[in-house]
Amino acid sequence: MIEISVVVPVFNESDNIPGSLIRMANALQMTGKNFEIIAVDDGSTDSTCQKIKKQAAEDGRFRYEGYPKNAGRGKAIRTGIKAARGKYILTIDCDLSYSEEYLPVMYRLLIDNPEIDMVIGSPYMSDGRTENVPFKRLAISRLGNMILSVAVRGKIKNLTGVLRGYKAETVKGLDLESDGKEIHLEILSKALAYGYKPLEFPAVLQTRQKGRSKFRFRATAFSHLLFSFFERPAILFGLTGMALILIGLGLGGYIIYLWQTESLNPNRPLMTLMVLLLVSGLQIILFGFLGTQMVGLRKEIYKIQRDQHQLKDSIDLYHHSMDGVDIENGANPQSYDHVMKSAAGRRENG
Repeated sequence: MIEISVVVPVFNESDNIPGSLIRMANALQMTGKNFEIIAVDDGSTDSTCQKIKKQAAEDGRFRYEGYPKNAGRGKAIRTGIKAARGKYILTIDCDLSYSEEYLPVMYRLLIDNPEIDMVIGSPYMSDGRTENVPFKRLAISRLGNMILSVAVRGKIKNLTGVLRGYKAETVKGLDLESDGKEIHLEILSKALAYGYKPLEFPAVLQTRQKGRSKFRFRATAFSHLLFSFFERPAILFGLTGMALILIGLGLGGYIIYLWQTESLNPNRPLMTLMVLLLVSGLQIILFGFLGTQMVGLRKEIYKIQRDQHQLKDSIDLYHHSMDGVDIENGANPQSYDHVMKSAAGRRENG
């Protein structure tokens, strides 16, 4: 029985493989539990794939998963989560920008807090910190997480980090679709909509020691901003609508000033422009309100999906418990009707 599964998305990390995986295994041994480390090759073009397969062949604690074409961190994490066999699933970067020592920490947090469904490591908490991270990247990350925190309406300070731990039933029950780095946002958004409880803990983020960073500012910033507007439309529509209304009111005040000074020119379309600004601003705010209602409906759909997953798990468990009930007749019942018919047959035979 596997207790802990560690999912490690990997892309062109030949400099860090297998050293990082061995360090992870050494840290997990402290738990005294059975574990597996799943390195998911996201279409690497160097020798990463071969090194992972070799490590997996030599040591059963390591597993290889992957595909030939680079698709993004999201697909790698989704692939690893699907392949994981443990009761608890942890994710971490291969470059160990977050120390491998956090793996047993996350496991212990999940064990000691049964009411918590997921844990998130954050360098932005009061006891967390960053070390030698380039200023530009750090500033972008902090600003992005501040905006995202407003969009998600939670108290989580680090919504984009990979250092996370989940109960297996929590993350496996989510219908995930993202292929890029927005996977972390999607998981958190859907988990909160499902009613799952997160716990954030302080962590230290370091700059990578080996290999090249995969951070791409434009793609990451665009996807995160798009997610913010998608998660909370009022941010875009509300701010834009209020800006137009304020400009329209300012223009109205200017028109009154011109009228009082008897310098108002009737040939200038100031009044028409003011009305257009006010009406447009109001309409945009109403679009934001409609968008907010749609987000609410989407989250209700997530809850229905959660209930469907739970119902399916209950049915599967029921079928499994019924296996072998009719062994004396050589049957292997797979449904409630079959069990009832078998029971009725036994009653007729005395």
